[in-house]
Amino acid sequence: MPDTLLKVENLKKTYESSTGIVEAIGDISFAMHQGELVCIVGPSGCGKTTLLKCVAGLLRPTAGVIELDGQPVTDPPENMALVFQEYGRSLYPWLTVRGNVELPLRHKKLSRAERDRLIDDALHAVGLDHAAKSYPWQLSGGMQQRVAIARAVAYQPEVLIMDEPFAAVDAQTRADLEDLVRTLHRERGMSILFVTHDIDESVSLGERVVVLSKSPTWVQEDLHIDLPEDRDQITTRAMPRFTELRTHVYEQIQRAKRGEAVRAQG
Repeated sequence: MPDTLLKVENLKKTYESSTGIVEAIGDISFAMHQGELVCIVGPSGCGKTTLLKCVAGLLRPTAGVIELDGQPVTDPPENMALVFQEYGRSLYPWLTVRGNVELPLRHKKLSRAERDRLIDDALHAVGLDHAAKSYPWQLSGGMQQRVAIARAVAYQPEVLIMDEPFAAVDAQTRADLEDLVRTLHRERGMSILFVTHDIDESVSLGERVVVLSKSPTWVQEDLHIDLPEDRDQITTRAMPRFTELRTHVYEQIQRAKRGEAVRAQG
């Protein structure tokens, strides 16, 4: 079994509101191993983004432990990169595509040649070699999200956190970007924690799907996705096993919405 990369143990998050204490996350525990692609799904408003913000060190949990490489996460870890849904807000319009990809590398002690190599490699990985001198505003939404992904790839994080990254693009672009994520994971061994509200996306991408309950949230099921390593948009989604898995996840989320779910035993 690969080493545990990320551990979330008894995570709890509460907020103070005008009506009292609001319990957003009740008790979440799961682990992610080196090189895994884990998808997280759950009902709307179940705290998926809150969970990611805690994992990324952007939000301090009320209780529980988050560890990356055995070290407690109390601030944003240096060996983590994030890609969000709002790609337009994460890119600097006055910088070229190349400039945007280079930005986080300026904080690393790298030679000019090594920095250029990482940028070239990342742009090639996401199919944007031709767009290096363009500005984000000159690109389509899908291409802008590829720039955000390239920036994360160039940074060479130990874990890549993706928060509903394809929710704002059209279906065809989404399919292309899903294939890109699978390719990056398979060919580069990237460890990816991927939050989505799309059940089909979670099953087609993930090696595991962690299903969350409704708020106050806990892990309802941690499901192994026993589909082939090589997947595509046509063959994989036509498999009877794919249909079984996505139906199972859909049923779990419906049960969560109705409050009928039973807590998963870890």
